[in-house]
Amino acid sequence: MSLDSSLTTGAWRDASLPTADRVDDLISRMTLREKVAQLYGVWVDVDASGGVVAPRQQSHSAQLADWQEVIGHGVGQVTRAYGTAPVAPLDGARRLAGLQQRIAAANRFGLPAQVHEECLTGLAAWQATVYPAPLCWGASFDPELVEAMGAQIGSLLRRLGVHQGLAPVLDVVRDLRWGRVEETIGEDPHLVGTIGSAYVRGLESAGVVATLKHFAGYSASRAGRNLAPVSIGRRELHDVLLPPFEMALRAGARSVMNSYCDIDGVPVAADPQLLTDLLRTAYGFTGTVVSDYFAVAFLHELHGVAAGPGAAAGQALAAGIDVELPAVDCYGEPLLAELAAGRVDEALVDRALRRVLAQKCELGLLDDDWSAEPPLLDEPDPAPLDDAPSRDLARRLARRSIVLLRNETAGSDGTPVLPLGPGLRLAVVGPNADTAAGMLGCYSFPRHVGVHHPELATGVEIPTLLAALRADQAGYRVEHAPGCPVLGGDDEGIAEAARVAAAADVCVAVLGDAAALFGGGTSGEGCDATDLRLPGRQEELLEAVLATGTPVVLVLLAGRPYELGRQVDRLAAAVCGFFPGEEGGPALADVLAGRIDPAGRLPVGFPGTPASQPGSYLGPRLAGPSDVSAVDPTALFPFGHGLSYARATWGDARRESGQAWPTDGTCELSVTLHNQGAAETSEVVQVYLHQPVAEVARPRQLLVAAPRVDLAPGECREVRVTLHADLTSYTGRAGRRLVDTGDVELWVGRSSTDIEARLPYTLTGPRRYVGPDRVLAPQVRQLPGR
Repeated sequence: MSLDSSLTTGAWRDASLPTADRVDDLISRMTLREKVAQLYGVWVDVDASGGVVAPRQQSHSAQLADWQEVIGHGVGQVTRAYGTAPVAPLDGARRLAGLQQRIAAANRFGLPAQVHEECLTGLAAWQATVYPAPLCWGASFDPELVEAMGAQIGSLLRRLGVHQGLAPVLDVVRDLRWGRVEETIGEDPHLVGTIGSAYVRGLESAGVVATLKHFAGYSASRAGRNLAPVSIGRRELHDVLLPPFEMALRAGARSVMNSYCDIDGVPVAADPQLLTDLLRTAYGFTGTVVSDYFAVAFLHELHGVAAGPGAAAGQALAAGIDVELPAVDCYGEPLLAELAAGRVDEALVDRALRRVLAQKCELGLLDDDWSAEPPLLDEPDPAPLDDAPSRDLARRLARRSIVLLRNETAGSDGTPVLPLGPGLRLAVVGPNADTAAGMLGCYSFPRHVGVHHPELATGVEIPTLLAALRADQAGYRVEHAPGCPVLGGDDEGIAEAARVAAAADVCVAVLGDAAALFGGGTSGEGCDATDLRLPGRQEELLEAVLATGTPVVLVLLAGRPYELGRQVDRLAAAVCGFFPGEEGGPALADVLAGRIDPAGRLPVGFPGTPASQPGSYLGPRLAGPSDVSAVDPTALFPFGHGLSYARATWGDARRESGQAWPTDGTCELSVTLHNQGAAETSEVVQVYLHQPVAEVARPRQLLVAAPRVDLAPGECREVRVTLHADLTSYTGRAGRRLVDTGDVELWVGRSSTDIEARLPYTLTGPRRYVGPDRVLAPQVRQLPGR
């Protein structure tokens, strides 16, 4: 199609005009078919050998055999130009430039597409840095470091011509059996919201649209199954699952992705109360809502609330989904047929279109000087995607996130087994000791796409823990026997690992998960668990090396906590790394050797027994242990737990503003920390709200602040935390959020169970009702100690 100059000029091209005026002018020139074309994506493999990275992908790629016809009226988005198959960065940038040129040339207005990619553990592209998985972000309790990572990821997306990143995941963990626990930040809404907001600020600072996932309720599925029904009450939705989204929207996120689930029978993709009344009217969101992949079609294929694709399109559009991803399906010919029959109002198309075009306008895609070429192509000597600053950032976040769970004495001198002394004979066993896969979550490129291309190199260097220990400056003498794979194995392999362990000073058992998609592993999307025992024969392996009498250090590289109650008292030490990314091996070696003090704190608790699931530290008193149930839900390692080689000394926590706390005002508390050791240390001051009496059953405790404090040797710092009474609000019996009056306590400590002080307060004044404009975060100051 040749471009019509009368259409490619006009007010909509004038960057000096307000966005709304430009969008209105463009819409006035468009046909209905051209409008609809902006409301869906196209998924075009950059390589004919592209593997399947999502169910239904091939059927949609097949639909685009003659995709020139599909883009002839324009297109809203391009799906995963880099993340569908391995492609060298320069080749991918050139192909994307050619694709954008073809899209622009094919429609009357010369409009390009908005390009999106996955970026949960870094850009999901070959040769791009693989950062720690989100559970590690939560374990770091370090929003500044996560924000820096988000900015680094965003700048890389921009270099490659990508406009939108499908991250972060803000689902709050409700059941550890759920396969996507590894993609979450943790089980506490304040932590998830704080860390998720930091990622959003970083990504958006680079001019990239952050997409919040999955709005809402997705993680509360029955039995922890992926894409399963959700049966929760209004209070769980509004007090636990929604606050992280509220916080991240305030941080500047410009896109939201719907949840696949139905809540009490109503699919989110067809729920205007969630996607319009709450998200837009109450929260004031003005960005785009994009469908999770195939979610619109699922309204008739899985949920059974629509008779066919056209009806599904009408319901999703009315609910508030602006863009159908990943490819044209229901929003194509089926929607046009519904519009022609009068069953869908064109005003709904215009409503979605305004949001889509406004965002394209913000991104510069409607400007005269828009270029199809990604900035990477303008660089005379392009730096690698996985450059030194990115690797350094990945290592710093990995170090920050490693949690020391247990550290016992292992000799007559009474010293703990960790840190490891120099020159020790180490037996390194376990399925994750010598595999890069043990460092990576399911949305990392090597596990998400690379597994379909075994002939291809990983694309980035990922040292294993075994390699890091063998190369360590401490001079360990290392023997290795895997024992068993993550799943499967035989008696001979376990016996060989036990033989190697028996001859060593210390055995390092590296156990855990293999992340994958849709049943291909033990953790990840669609890899839900039926119980929380270590996968396969790993528990047998652990028992075998424990039986040798050699001190055993467990290193868990996993996408979820596992039940370790049968072995924990016999472990000399236990370390959790979750999935720490490409620099996880060296980071773990640094911690094991004591060069880095363990700084991570658990974003999810470890279960005491398998029967305690689903469970969360957020339970009310009724959820605790009792003499009328044989099941004890007490966590083995609780939320917020994490040991150190040299912990800071805590001074008394104290009130700085008196015991009265106005229901429309603030209170202030302080605590002093002193590092009396010879090495740097770090502490997380965790502040929990305890409300003994309320209108509804409240969690026994709820995190409201968690500042991280870094201390040089000999340093003393005073931490002051100011909390607005809005942070005590909850959804009452009438369904309204209220700030109640009466007595509360603020518990200050090292974890949810290691409490240093309980400070009583009385909320005084009238009961208040608050809304989405309430205060959502504390204020923190760190001062020199006094």
